[in-house]
Amino acid sequence: MGEVPRVHEGAELRPGVDVMDFDLLFGLVAEAGKAILDCDQEVPSPGKELSLYDRAFERAYKVLLRGLRSCCGDIPVISKVENAAKPTGEALSRYWLAHPLDGLFGGGSIDFTVDLALIENDVPVLGLVYAPVQKTFYFAAKGDGCWKMDEGARQRLTVSAPPKGAPVRVIISRSHPSPDVLLLIDVLPSSVTMGRDSALRFCAIAEGRADLYPQLDLTRAWETAAGQIIVTEAGGVMIDSEGKPFRYSNADFVNGPFLVAPGSGWLEEMGLREWRKSFENREYDFCAKSCR
Repeated sequence: MGEVPRVHEGAELRPGVDVMDFDLLFGLVAEAGKAILDCDQEVPSPGKELSLYDRAFERAYKVLLRGLRSCCGDIPVISKVENAAKPTGEALSRYWLAHPLDGLFGGGSIDFTVDLALIENDVPVLGLVYAPVQKTFYFAAKGDGCWKMDEGARQRLTVSAPPKGAPVRVIISRSHPSPDVLLLIDVLPSSVTMGRDSALRFCAIAEGRADLYPQLDLTRAWETAAGQIIVTEAGGVMIDSEGKPFRYSNADFVNGPFLVAPGSGWLEEMGLREWRKSFENREYDFCAKSCR
């Protein structure tokens, strides 16, 4: 899979974060990314009914699961496949959320990632997002900031809000734009929309390339947790419909609606700090179909 950059050289890691674990996790997501790309070059076996996406997901999933169980078998792994590992109603204080293939794969798409997050007490404390085509890593640990590694060069990421009066750069799903989100965009003074898929939408906020990521459709915890800590460690926020920091407390791992932005102050200026409450008496009917 080629040489994986060592992430700890010069990094400011909080006490308790094992440096070698970071290197191991980088190797895992890179190996999973290679497994995905290799699927695009293979001719499917006769009688194999799985789609290209499903084959790639399965390969990447096996890489992540094998690696995580080998290095930290005492920590449960939750994903689209392993979500049965958390019995209904049972609270887990520490677990992995893994999304082996997030986004669109095939047909020349580059908007897909491998996502991995460690959850402690309903909050992500470590996250990695790897874009296999670009060979770009985004990673963050609680209290240590957010970083991007591209071609061996490491860069600390910080969110940035648009200047006053500038159009709000809203990032939405390229493949499944939500009618509810389009209604929310209508209330902004001015805006431009950008389409991306996968956790790269979070990364665009962390890099200062976008200002607002509204998600009102159904999502799962493994699709968002890694992106969340990347944004928050870059100085941004991810809030629920009541304006509170987003948490992962649902036993079924289904997320409620959320907004991702450079900060609470900026959301306040835009009238979005308590966005659901703010629009209760308006004509807009947010989440009419997808979030109830």
